[in-house]
Amino acid sequence: MSKIIKINVIPGVEWVEIPNVDFRLLCGCPSDVIKHVMKRGLISPAEKAGVSYETGPNAILLSDVMLQGGGFSNLAEFPIFQMFYRQGMLLPGHPNNTGAKPLLIGSRQQLEAQIRYIYRGNYGLVSEREVLDTGVSPRWAKDLMRMKLFFTGGQVRPADTFIDTCIIEHDDMELVDGVTISRIETNIFKISYGGESVTVNLNLKPAERYPSPYPLNYYNLHRDYFSVIHSGIGDGWDVNRPSLSSIIIYQGGVYLVDAGPNVVNNLVALGIGINEIEGIFHTHSHDDHFAGLANLIRGDRRIKYFATSLVRASVTKKLAALLNFEEEQFGDFFEVHDLKYDTWNSVQGLEVKPLHSPHPVENSVFIFRTLWEGGYRSYGHFADLTSKSVLTDMVVDDGNLPGISKNEFNRVITNYLEPVDLKKIDIGGGLIHGNASDFCEDKSKKIILGHLARPLNRSEKEIGSGAPFGTIDTLIPDYQNHFWRCANDYLSEYFPGATPYQIKSLLNNPVETFNPEEIILKESEVNNNIYLVLSGNVEMLSPLNELANTLYAGSILGEMSGIYNSQSTTTYLAVSYVKALRIPCNLYIDFITNNNMFTLLEKFQKQRDFMHNSWLFGEGISYATQNSIARVMEPLTLFKGDEIILDEDNPAIYFIISGTVERFVGSSVLESITAENIFGEEQLLFGIPGLFRLRVASELIAYKIPQIPSVTFL
Repeated sequence: MSKIIKINVIPGVEWVEIPNVDFRLLCGCPSDVIKHVMKRGLISPAEKAGVSYETGPNAILLSDVMLQGGGFSNLAEFPIFQMFYRQGMLLPGHPNNTGAKPLLIGSRQQLEAQIRYIYRGNYGLVSEREVLDTGVSPRWAKDLMRMKLFFTGGQVRPADTFIDTCIIEHDDMELVDGVTISRIETNIFKISYGGESVTVNLNLKPAERYPSPYPLNYYNLHRDYFSVIHSGIGDGWDVNRPSLSSIIIYQGGVYLVDAGPNVVNNLVALGIGINEIEGIFHTHSHDDHFAGLANLIRGDRRIKYFATSLVRASVTKKLAALLNFEEEQFGDFFEVHDLKYDTWNSVQGLEVKPLHSPHPVENSVFIFRTLWEGGYRSYGHFADLTSKSVLTDMVVDDGNLPGISKNEFNRVITNYLEPVDLKKIDIGGGLIHGNASDFCEDKSKKIILGHLARPLNRSEKEIGSGAPFGTIDTLIPDYQNHFWRCANDYLSEYFPGATPYQIKSLLNNPVETFNPEEIILKESEVNNNIYLVLSGNVEMLSPLNELANTLYAGSILGEMSGIYNSQSTTTYLAVSYVKALRIPCNLYIDFITNNNMFTLLEKFQKQRDFMHNSWLFGEGISYATQNSIARVMEPLTLFKGDEIILDEDNPAIYFIISGTVERFVGSSVLESITAENIFGEEQLLFGIPGLFRLRVASELIAYKIPQIPSVTFL
């Protein structure tokens, strides 16, 4: 019988178990990995000394790279929480609390990032000074720290006091009792014990992504004036449903409330592309509400970020720890809008009031409202809560002890019970979640219960409803045509020189709906129509490129083949339900001719072809943004031996089409940069001056792409 058991969990994640030494290694930890491990049967209920608990890993091997396939590769927070609380390794008096700590294994850079991220995920802001820096009053800063210390047992401890680490170099490193590990190459490791060894590979293939642990159907949703799409009702342990979240539709705009794991998969199922998202309202930084942030950076613009200054600061510190950037750079990723607690903040007419909700990290619940016939229509998103019984235990008279005052207790309870038209409530229980019975007297018109990994029981069903994924609560119906408005906005942006009546000639065409997996245009066929994508996700499949890039709302399909009456070089496939404006080619040709745009389109076509087929620009870049980039792209040809001097005053990204560039110090070559790779990004993205010299090793053909104020390359 083999001494080492290896099981593939999902692409990029493997499980290695050595029963002889009770070693259970989770190799790779992207978002929701615990759900995948549960579904593979590697975590199961157990009992010891009359105490129920879960089995699971006791060590984690980190990926050498932080991001793969547009998502985080290393999110160890929930796997560590599973060891602490569900296995019992940190619970006082638990039979599994033997003094052994979870073991994190990886490169020095990734270990340091994970320790900082877990620390921030556990505590958020860690001192009165950090709280004061968000602009709150000294008195409230003190009260917030008192509240936080109740959840932390009276102290804030460094993460390395409850987690062990092991840095992997290339040589064999002993982990436990004769178990060794070595790195073969990036993300490929050999694990050995007792004369046996296995190899684990944490790399994803090109265009591969971490899968979602739960299957979702596709939805062709109507977009109302003000409505709530229920995009999640589970928690971080629910293997069948997304974590608690919502999507608010307001005047056709799409707003997320939290961004949990697998947010892109969830949006695809709902027929929503990343470029359609107007903004995100963020409650707090725990991974089941935070892990999708990396995906939101993938669009061609900064998404608006709405949160209180306390939550924003907490989230910034955690994201900065993960991605190893300066906190000031959070604004490079998102367009930040701080909200004030207990105040109606206007977001383009949608009013939102954040209310403080006690939690181990900075947290708020939200009430949204907007005026309509007969008064306001309102929605309350209440995640994460603290139950009334826990709040009662927190009340202390001494203002210097961990806990809250009686006045704060009354304020929180009053806020929780504020009546609205629709309220979604966390009833996950325990120390840091709510309880359904606390809302028996709530006067809200409709209550939805969630944030748990099981069905509602009978008593809970008497208080509130469930909300399966994709269901909608309409608060104000829409009597306008949202998609024609979108089409008008896109076309006016693409063709700023065209008159309104010319734009209307294109708009006077049908909006068609394509089913998931339906071909919109087929490679090698002549298309009679050009399509402007208005919602959903479209996969672009080119025989010249192995990558399958995804296009979102705002993309134009079949433009050049339609204009020249030639065969399409690309197949366009609907990934979700897709709505697109169908424009006959002859009408589009007349429009282009009347506006003298042929020359401009031909000039940009080569650059756009390059962008479509590149990993850097091929996904999530709208037609208008492509034009903005194409206007400033410069072809560059250099010869062997030429030295490249980066202009610090005018930074740019250089994308290599062919040839090789060497990065060196003195006479030592540190790295060879080849085709399909870039250089100059440190200077453009992060303002870091060039620390190395660059020299052409073989004839170089590249594009030089300077920064554009309206475009983010992040």
